[in-house]
Amino acid sequence: MTWTFTDDVGVFLDAAGPSPAARPVENTLLLTVTATLARHGPHAYGEAAPVLGWWRGPDGEVGGTLVRTPPHPAVLGTVAPQAIGPLLDACPLPVVNADRATAEALTARHGGRVDAGHRLYRLGVLVPPPPVPGLPRVATAADRALLVAWVRAFGAETGQPGAGAERLVDDRLGHGGLTLWEAGGLPVSMAGVSRPVAGTVRVSAVYTPREHRGAGYAAAVTAEVSRAAREAGAEEVLLFADLANPTSNGVYRRIGFEAVCDRLIVTLTPA
Repeated sequence: MTWTFTDDVGVFLDAAGPSPAARPVENTLLLTVTATLARHGPHAYGEAAPVLGWWRGPDGEVGGTLVRTPPHPAVLGTVAPQAIGPLLDACPLPVVNADRATAEALTARHGGRVDAGHRLYRLGVLVPPPPVPGLPRVATAADRALLVAWVRAFGAETGQPGAGAERLVDDRLGHGGLTLWEAGGLPVSMAGVSRPVAGTVRVSAVYTPREHRGAGYAAAVTAEVSRAAREAGAEEVLLFADLANPTSNGVYRRIGFEAVCDRLIVTLTPA
């Protein structure tokens, strides 16, 4: 009943990959991060080597997973309650992104504070939003400079590191994973969608510049990328919304997204 750690994503996927893939909705973050490491190498998120771990219970089955890619918080997959205690003894983690129950158990045991919260949604029946001016189009390499600027602006507004904007844009352009909404011949909003992993995709980087907000463009472009993902064969279309932003949560619920669970980012008290 111990945690095992490696910096080799291939070793991790061979040993523990089937466990998070069996619950791809709840483990969407861990699955997309490990898929990115497998595709782009160990420094996809920064200069420091990643840390990947898994815990086996007394039955030999994997009952907990994590991936840490500094400077980002460590992402915990689904973790059995009995695996929480040994985790920080085996691998001190200053900042953790975990489901609410796991995050609260960690802070109760070790102390700490909640820095942010996000609600995971899955698409039920897509409800088309009210019509707005303009049309969607899949972004191309010609849009790269605008997309990088918007991804950086999105990161600045949401408190996310912006150093990987170029990598994210290039990766999404490589599979048609960024869509722009254009009105009057000008881009007014964007939404991204991840590569498929275990039958799921995740909508992200939904961004509208301030001067274009309030016109319904974010709902329109989110509905468009969600519709396209479904038509392309995604079994589950997911997204996260900041719990502190009631506007975005309301937009997603109105177009058919249903709450699954909450995840908290917590800073733990040093031992």
